[in-house]
Amino acid sequence: MRKGIPVSPGVVVGTAYCIDEIYVAPTSERLGAGEAAAEKVRYEAARHRVAAELRALQEKVRRQVGPEEAAVFAMQESILRDVALTDRVGRWILDERMSAPAALHRLLQEYTAIFEKTTDEYLRERVNDLRDVVVRLSAHLSDVTQADHRVLPHPLIIVAQELLPSQAVMLGHVEVEGIVTQAGSQTSHAAIIARSRGIPAVCGVPHILRHVKTGDPIIVDGRNGTVIVDPDAETAAAYRKLEREFLLLRDELAGNRDHPAVTRDGIPLQLLANVNGVDDAETAQAMGASGVGLFRTEYLYLTHADIPDENEQFETYCRIIDASPNHSVTIRTLDIGGDKTVPYLGSRHKEANPFMGWRSIRLSFEHPEFFMAQVRAILRAGHHAEAKGGAVRILFPMITTIEEVHRVRQVVRRCRRQLDKEGLPYANLPIGMMLEVPAAAVAIDTMLPWVDFVSIGSNDLVQYLMAADRDNPKVSHLCQPLAPAVLRILRQAIEACLSAGVSVTLCGEMAGQPSAFVLLLGMGLRRFSMSPAFVPSIKELATHVSIPQSRAILEHALRLKTTGHVRRYLAERLHEIAPSLDMLESR
Repeated sequence: MRKGIPVSPGVVVGTAYCIDEIYVAPTSERLGAGEAAAEKVRYEAARHRVAAELRALQEKVRRQVGPEEAAVFAMQESILRDVALTDRVGRWILDERMSAPAALHRLLQEYTAIFEKTTDEYLRERVNDLRDVVVRLSAHLSDVTQADHRVLPHPLIIVAQELLPSQAVMLGHVEVEGIVTQAGSQTSHAAIIARSRGIPAVCGVPHILRHVKTGDPIIVDGRNGTVIVDPDAETAAAYRKLEREFLLLRDELAGNRDHPAVTRDGIPLQLLANVNGVDDAETAQAMGASGVGLFRTEYLYLTHADIPDENEQFETYCRIIDASPNHSVTIRTLDIGGDKTVPYLGSRHKEANPFMGWRSIRLSFEHPEFFMAQVRAILRAGHHAEAKGGAVRILFPMITTIEEVHRVRQVVRRCRRQLDKEGLPYANLPIGMMLEVPAAAVAIDTMLPWVDFVSIGSNDLVQYLMAADRDNPKVSHLCQPLAPAVLRILRQAIEACLSAGVSVTLCGEMAGQPSAFVLLLGMGLRRFSMSPAFVPSIKELATHVSIPQSRAILEHALRLKTTGHVRRYLAERLHEIAPSLDMLESR
């Protein structure tokens, strides 16, 4: 039994599918005598295709962003053409009869081991470039890099160091029923992906890849962060019973998709969805969400082979609008940096404190033409939504000062003037700010006259307020949305927005947590945006809670001194209010 961080509730008993083995370290079986030469030819063909890909990407980034950002792809092309590296891979294929992906994995392992010992930042960064090259080559060799999941007993449970967005896209055709990662936290990519799919997940499990291999029986309990490898028959049977109960409850709740979202005393609510792409938007529709409260556009960039231009972005936004409930979407501009990086924006350079550094809106301001291409695409997509009877809102992340609010409004005005001049149709969209920096929360009253709406990003707000990196398991105990300090600042911010008549939504992960939902309801919040899979359970919970009841629970919780006391009190109250939903909250 291994313990990690519970990030997506539920129970699943299945078969491990180690992502390291799928995409990087395929079968180690030796090739036949006549196969090695053909494999070498296949590797060389992939190498030439990747070289052409990198040259095209270099030119595109140079035109749209700048020469400095494009230089990273020149570096990667030079790695790809390095004679010593290429000869080593070729010799392993021919002399040791290794598959090309296996040889690439060996190369990456050897160089990683060498450069991890150096303190030279330049050399350490070259390992990242080598990894990118290996990933690109592996994609072109994909017909042999993927373990055949069809021969493994289902359900499948992904086990990985971390689940990156690009890997998640490649997994689109695999029926995954659970996720376990060594790294990550409540707000990591793996956690967000798991919650959007409604599947059990545990992150931050130390050294799990040392103890499990593809094909092993494994149990994931996303309620308490337990992972059991190779369980005995009695344990497996007990957890299968819990799994059946979880699936039955989930199916029952899915039946409320067409019911209105209202509290026990009839107050209407808006339950919206956070989405990363079209699949999530379709899930939001199926789960009964009333719209998309947050479309994270960075996933378009993170999973794109190169830099998406304005028309590509416009087409993607239109597809999201078409798939979304009521064609209603709040589109957030690029939120890159911290744990989400793309090389062509320079966001991968080493920073002492990346979450508090050059990221998000700060990075967008540094690349005005690139930034304006995205804003133009969103404005144009707004016209498409209006034609469908829907609506788009544009949301700017990580706003810290009132000067930044004025600056984004200037960018929007400039984009409108350009579109007018070019005769391209667009919509005048409501302009909103993400409230996730404590400085902005403290001074929110000064910013409210200049924005049309506010979206509270509780994931970042919590980590900044608690001075604790949300992806660091050693301080994850501090990143608690139910901490008294967090509850106080949330109440102040929500009350300020409501007093000013400015629409406010909470789109962090706490919106889909039953205990946090009750407190937010008591604070006056009526718009919640969450992972699509959580909409049915929150809609059900709302029918059991009245507004006066939620206010009373909030007032008592605010008098408690510690996070532990708040959690225990809410667990007791929720069990009294809706005992059937106990299984749907991670503890």
